[in-house]
Amino acid sequence: MGRFRAATVAIVLMLTLAGLLVAQLVVSVGLVPLLVTVKDAAGNLVGDLTKPDFKVFDNGVEQQISVFEKHTEQPLSVSMLVDTSGSTAKDLKYEIDSTARFLRALLKDGNNSDQASLYSFDWQVALQCSFTRRLARLEDKLRALKGEGGTSLYDAIVLGSRDLEGRSGRHVVIIVTDGGDTTSSWKYQDAVASLHRADAVVYAILVVPITNGAGRNIGGENALTTITHDTGGRVFTPNVGASMDQAFADILRDLRNQYLLGYYPKNVPRSSNRFHRVKVEGPRPQLQVFTRSGYYGSNDEAAQIETGRK
Repeated sequence: MGRFRAATVAIVLMLTLAGLLVAQLVVSVGLVPLLVTVKDAAGNLVGDLTKPDFKVFDNGVEQQISVFEKHTEQPLSVSMLVDTSGSTAKDLKYEIDSTARFLRALLKDGNNSDQASLYSFDWQVALQCSFTRRLARLEDKLRALKGEGGTSLYDAIVLGSRDLEGRSGRHVVIIVTDGGDTTSSWKYQDAVASLHRADAVVYAILVVPITNGAGRNIGGENALTTITHDTGGRVFTPNVGASMDQAFADILRDLRNQYLLGYYPKNVPRSSNRFHRVKVEGPRPQLQVFTRSGYYGSNDEAAQIETGRK
């Protein structure tokens, strides 16, 4: 009997340890990371906040912040999407010059693990350079770009964000374009969903070719504004030259002053479309807090909802 009891205790301990290990794996998979930028009413970055200054809500339920980094040094993966449609031809050289200067500053002055990829898009999308730290390779591909055809912006967003999935650290998509989508196979909703799945922040540099309202693609501009807002980024509307350089400098400044918050969702109401709405609050209402608007739950969650098991 003694041996039986000892064997039983050993089995129970093994199962308990196994259960704890499984629980840890489940919890680690469930971590939701949020890149957060905070600014005051004048638009100045606020970088001196602490963990207790933030509140995070998932589908309306406050969550416990488990991960907090001020001025996070998590490596950056930046997907650069450059519009080479026919309408960009006259300004493309200036856009390329500014993009090259941004990449130089990003990769020379940042984390040694920071990397960038380069996509061009007109009526089709082309991966010009996969993720790398080799500036010469990126610049050579940039200098060879030519303007022609339509604008497959949403296709470029889907492909660029998919390449970010599974990469460690922070995910950023930067779009340089002069307007809305005209030739994509994917739709606006597909592009937004792909960005959320990649946990990507989007910055858009919108070089408006027509300054007055007549003839402008206002719908496309509004779509870009919404995409950047929903992912915690910003849209800029510079002219080519110094103002475009300043837009890139502002993006880089944001990236160097981000907070990283992370939490494990707990007691969150189920969502029929698997999308969880996320809200982050700062310590004072006059502060502007920028982060993504939500994330998609797992396929298991959708199955549980459909069968009524959740």
